[in-house]
Amino acid sequence: MRLAGKAAVITGAARGLGRACAVAFAREGAGVLLVDIAKDLPGVPYPLGSASQLAHTAQLCRAQGAVVVTAEADVRDTAAVDDVARTALDRFGRIDVLVNNAGIAAPSGKSVHRISEEEWQLMLDVDLSGAWRMTRAVAEAMTARRSGSIINVASTAGLVGYRNFAGYVAAKHGLIGLTKAAALDYAPMKVRVNALCPGSVRDAEWVEGRMLTEIARALDVPVGEHEATFVQAQPMNALIEPEDVAETAVWLASDESRQVTGAVITVDGGFTSR
Repeated sequence: MRLAGKAAVITGAARGLGRACAVAFAREGAGVLLVDIAKDLPGVPYPLGSASQLAHTAQLCRAQGAVVVTAEADVRDTAAVDDVARTALDRFGRIDVLVNNAGIAAPSGKSVHRISEEEWQLMLDVDLSGAWRMTRAVAEAMTARRSGSIINVASTAGLVGYRNFAGYVAAKHGLIGLTKAAALDYAPMKVRVNALCPGSVRDAEWVEGRMLTEIARALDVPVGEHEATFVQAQPMNALIEPEDVAETAVWLASDESRQVTGAVITVDGGFTSR
């Protein structure tokens, strides 16, 4: 029970890494507020997490004995984000952890000059500015208590470039920059800010993940063959499992990492070491 007594807000919790983190946090004793847009988003060419998937994540967390609250909110909407923070404080009386996981992988799959103004803005507004809005919403409560852990789920795309993914790469590089700057801003108040950079995460059935599949589509890699294709680039000859990322997030949320801030931690099987 490494997170016993803590309250965590997790965005993008309907499925994928958000679900994996939520269940891991619940198993370790945290109360969780699960946030997701819970509907499709114009301009994103694949289905996003649904209300039923968010409810299923909540059910999985309750099965671990956790206190669970859900909220349907768009991280592009400042008022909705502020409401999420108020809901967490009303229910738990505190916010100990924020996991900024909400994100989109597409629109992608085109070179820089073919990206429209709307596509560029959408990617940055969700993947970068959404994390900034959530951080801004919880920071006052965390700094007042002089305690807190903010975990930004970035990507290896925050460390290296990928062809035809300029918007995603720019957003994730920006998220790492935000992490480092915020870590310095809040260090005197004992609020820690770190970034997680997963590599190619398998779309495990239990989390209903589809991020790797959508990245494959954007790269014109045949779905069904994409896992084998991505494994070829992995030094450890295996895809990352959602649990691998979630357990690292648990450590960053726990007091075991109390002197860790401004760090960029890869969970990529050595991909960015080449």
